[in-house]
Amino acid sequence: MNCRLSSWILLCALGLMRVQDATAGAPIVPHNPPAPPAATPRPIAATYAFSFDVLMADAKRRSAIAYAPQHANVPSIIDKLSPEQYREIHFNPDAGIWRKELLPFRLELLRAKLDQQTNVIVSTMENGVAQDLVATPDMFQMGSALPAQLAKVSLPLSGFRVRARINSKKIWDEFLVFQGASYFRAVAQNLVYGLSARGLAIDTAEPSGEEFPEFTHFWIERPAPNSTEIVILALLESPSTTGAYQFKVHPGAVTSMDVDLMLYPRSEMRMIGVAPLTSMFLFDETNRGLLDDYRPEVHDSDGLQVVTQSGEQIWRQLANPTKLQVSAFTSQAPKGFGLVQRSRQQTDYQDFNAQYERRPSSWVEPLGDWGPGAVELVEIPSGRETNDNIVAFWRPTRTLQPGHSTHFAYRLSWLAEPALPKSLGIAVGTHSGASLDGKRRVFVLDFAGAGEKIDGLRLDLNASAGKISNATLVSNSAIHGLRANFEIDPKGADLVELRLRILRGDSAVTETWLYRWTAN
Repeated sequence: MNCRLSSWILLCALGLMRVQDATAGAPIVPHNPPAPPAATPRPIAATYAFSFDVLMADAKRRSAIAYAPQHANVPSIIDKLSPEQYREIHFNPDAGIWRKELLPFRLELLRAKLDQQTNVIVSTMENGVAQDLVATPDMFQMGSALPAQLAKVSLPLSGFRVRARINSKKIWDEFLVFQGASYFRAVAQNLVYGLSARGLAIDTAEPSGEEFPEFTHFWIERPAPNSTEIVILALLESPSTTGAYQFKVHPGAVTSMDVDLMLYPRSEMRMIGVAPLTSMFLFDETNRGLLDDYRPEVHDSDGLQVVTQSGEQIWRQLANPTKLQVSAFTSQAPKGFGLVQRSRQQTDYQDFNAQYERRPSSWVEPLGDWGPGAVELVEIPSGRETNDNIVAFWRPTRTLQPGHSTHFAYRLSWLAEPALPKSLGIAVGTHSGASLDGKRRVFVLDFAGAGEKIDGLRLDLNASAGKISNATLVSNSAIHGLRANFEIDPKGADLVELRLRILRGDSAVTETWLYRWTAN
């Protein structure tokens, strides 16, 4: 594991703030003509041939010219509304796309946000023919306190959400949303929204500041009556690159996305993040004392999980540091990586409203050869659970050059937890505190899944600095597992990388637990 620590604090509000829940609907924006008044029937927008090949050709063409964002055309009356009033505007569910057809998915549109700068276009596609959706005022509902003239105003879009009957044949649950820059989220059965994914990360945690590419146009393919997937195409734009994306989404007990993308750089790109995941970690048992809160834990994810090409299973406990931290893992594309939520009991959080125990994990599996690079983890200091302060992605070693396209493909799964090999123990609890004399840190780790007999087992434990003492391995009958204990004296070090696994001979019976301790 190669790690680097930066004292530069990432302050970009867009990168730190969490993507808002897409609970409010939106009308549809016309591609060319403005929306008609309410009394006028909806016009029929022009249709045009379209496919992923057409999208790739368009993205390539755009990459040869300077970036020119299409600014959102927000009606002036909207600027006079307070944020509370604006939240009273909702998409009308009765206006959902395909709602009156016997199809397995329903599409609903999300209005622009007050501070939205870029126009977003949403289109449907069928049999290779696309049509940009046209807004009418009756597509959204408004609270009684809003000005009456808003009933004649069409709003620009920020994205869309998709519904399917994934939990019950009677209820159309929202399981997928694309909204804000290149952010998107999904859930599987019995889970609620938590962490987000992004189309691409550019210069994350770099001193020059992060660039946020945006999905500016979506095409959603009309599903067949018996289809189990919905197909979404998207155009990505930023000052540095354009991109053509295809998402094939299968909702269910596991909601999986096959993502196929082509990037066409406008300029040299030294630092990109492929398959980026963004989450929130405020505290758990290891750092609960830093924040005054009644809850035992607060996080959407509690660890980064990686399976290396050699098959080593890595679990890196997340942290909420006092300084920005960047860590790198592996030198070749892994078999998989993801941000994972392992604490699954309501008593872990004692928060009936947030339901952190029901937040999904996300798992990335590369399809094809990604070449050399590293899984990178960024941990940003945060004092609020409304901030997304954790980012993980694949960072290729190579620099992307203008005029040369780059292809990536991967499967992104949204689920409770990724599967691990049978009989391999996993870290289910990490506890830390000061020793009695206050000179050392005490760590207590619980592993489940490898049995509770300690005969023939040994600890493989090391630290990048300081001195380890009092390392022991005992049975933990309460979880039918194992407990590892040790103490670390930092010896003045500001940072100590800890690594532990349990072996039988030379074979691992548990995953590799990693932890970065830093002096507060």
